[in-house]
Amino acid sequence: MVSELVSDAFWQRVAPLLPPPRPKKKQGRPRADDRAALEAIVFVLRSGIPWEMLPRKQFGLSGMTAWRRLEEWTCAGVWEQLQARLLDALGLRGKVGFSRASIDSSSMRASKKGALTGPSPTDRAKAGSKHHLLVEVHGLPLTESVTAANVHDTHEPFPLVDSVPAVRMPSGQRRFRPAKVHGDKAYASRKNRLGLRLRGIAPRIVHPGVESKARLGRYRWVVERTLAWKSQLRRLRVRDERRDNVHFGFLVLGCCIMLLRRLCPDIF
Repeated sequence: MVSELVSDAFWQRVAPLLPPPRPKKKQGRPRADDRAALEAIVFVLRSGIPWEMLPRKQFGLSGMTAWRRLEEWTCAGVWEQLQARLLDALGLRGKVGFSRASIDSSSMRASKKGALTGPSPTDRAKAGSKHHLLVEVHGLPLTESVTAANVHDTHEPFPLVDSVPAVRMPSGQRRFRPAKVHGDKAYASRKNRLGLRLRGIAPRIVHPGVESKARLGRYRWVVERTLAWKSQLRRLRVRDERRDNVHFGFLVLGCCIMLLRRLCPDIF
């Protein structure tokens, strides 16, 4: 089962991005294998089990070691680099479309309070976080972010749009600005519409009480489908990480897995 979690094709894309091992301050056990650590991280992401329940005999390392490796690689920007490279590979094959993009979010409960958690307005003010996604025309995740559950969606369009990596297209040119951005009424504000226009993007955001959800929803359904795909990764259903960077690492890695599935369907 372990080999199915991280195939050779998957590992070949991740390995060049990993930072060199940190020098040891004192002698001890040999460093756990990086591929085994990645397999353990993906297993926790997909199964949702606590780190301390990771089967050590199966992976050859403890859950704490896998957690430290996830934090180390997240701080080194490994997952963002992987996402950018996967988008490049898909873009060169003509599988990334910038004719329009869609934005949406989903909330989850946080089992532990920490950075980027807050009282959820949809869950009796219990601590929670939000995942925000910006996807291209086919639903592929371009960029993502994590906020507290009580942060309104209207604050997120610009950070997401401005963090889209420049994707290489079949022509060889790079694109990072979608022609249009679709959003529901949660993103409806004059500031958002003006800001998108100043960036050369046509806003397609619902006007409350004016435009029907069915009309603009013809294009926004792709982001809702991507959020549903994200929920198949059980570790992203409830936030169990106190450290916000570790949780964000899980989110970006989950988006990378979605891109890998589109690029190499036989990997998973």
